[in-house]
Amino acid sequence: MRLTQCHNFHDFRRLARRRLPGPIFDYIDGAADDETTHRRNSASFEHCDLLPNVLRGVQDVDLSVTIMGQKLALPFYCSPTALQRLFHHEGERAVAAAAASYGTMFGVSSLGTVSLEELRKAHDTPQVYQFYFHRDRGLNRAMMQRAKDAGVEVMMLTVDSITGGNRERDLRTGFSIPFRLTPAGMLQFAIKPMWGIQYVSHEKFRLPQLEEHVDMSGGAMSIGRYFTEMLDPAMNWDDVAEMVRTWNGPFCLKGIMSVEDARRAVDIGCAGIVLSNHGGRQLDGSRSAFDQLAEIVDAVGDRIDVMMDGGIQRGTHILKALSLGAKAVGLGRYYLYPLAAAGRPGVERALGLLRAELVRDMKLMGCTSISQLSRANLRFRPG
Repeated sequence: MRLTQCHNFHDFRRLARRRLPGPIFDYIDGAADDETTHRRNSASFEHCDLLPNVLRGVQDVDLSVTIMGQKLALPFYCSPTALQRLFHHEGERAVAAAAASYGTMFGVSSLGTVSLEELRKAHDTPQVYQFYFHRDRGLNRAMMQRAKDAGVEVMMLTVDSITGGNRERDLRTGFSIPFRLTPAGMLQFAIKPMWGIQYVSHEKFRLPQLEEHVDMSGGAMSIGRYFTEMLDPAMNWDDVAEMVRTWNGPFCLKGIMSVEDARRAVDIGCAGIVLSNHGGRQLDGSRSAFDQLAEIVDAVGDRIDVMMDGGIQRGTHILKALSLGAKAVGLGRYYLYPLAAAGRPGVERALGLLRAELVRDMKLMGCTSISQLSRANLRFRPG
């Protein structure tokens, strides 16, 4: 199977599975506990039907949106995700370049493998810096100041990860940073030697956002241990309100799922919220962001930019979310599989296919701009 034979999310996933060692594929692919929420994220869109209009003159379609003061050419963006250079040696460089080529926003994670400064210098499209709330408050302030100095436009605090999710696929393979694999995990690396050749023949794996603050070389610091030992479960709304004031710019909370929390985000001055269950990787059994979207848009959508992520696999999924009132949607696995499969060309092909789907689907809906989408375009069936 070649990149040119990939036409949708599932094709990219299959190609990534062929090329990655099992433990790394499972890190992308897996979720918490029984992975119920992970499956529900995509399935939730199936209970919603699109109702198109015709004869509306749709020769030109404008997909642009503005979120948190940032103008994007597309209503989707590349959400910040961790450890990208494990999946392909280009890592965040490939994702940032692909996002920039399509005029949309990309995110850099605290657990990113390329520095936010390098990416900010290379691309002038909007950049989000995603970080976690650490027990060390000085570290939190230092991370925000670093992002401010680099010229990052939007600060995004992930609020659903004060402890690590129970990701049993990783436990079975021993996936950790640095690697501390089980025998079964080591066998998976042995049968995919090309990944190892690429890994050792390029620059050393790093976590540049954290390396001055966290020693991950003196033993196996698993991702779960990072969340459990370094992040602060005592984080509360007062802590976040102080961070919003300190940043003094567009500040977004990722992981909001309740109306009560959405209202609190408005009250403390956030510019945006991302409805998210972390791709099903944290609290298994939680509601999907799409199913919760209308309730939160109705409560706060006129006062804050509401976005969502989780389960996006098609342009029609994005149309449904936008019709319910989301200002934009975030992509995660949707671009990670093509990154793993082929680096920058893979991500560019995936984003290009999604844009083409959206243009085609907007024409079939009888809409020429995102602002024309509304709940009048939707009908829900009993689940």
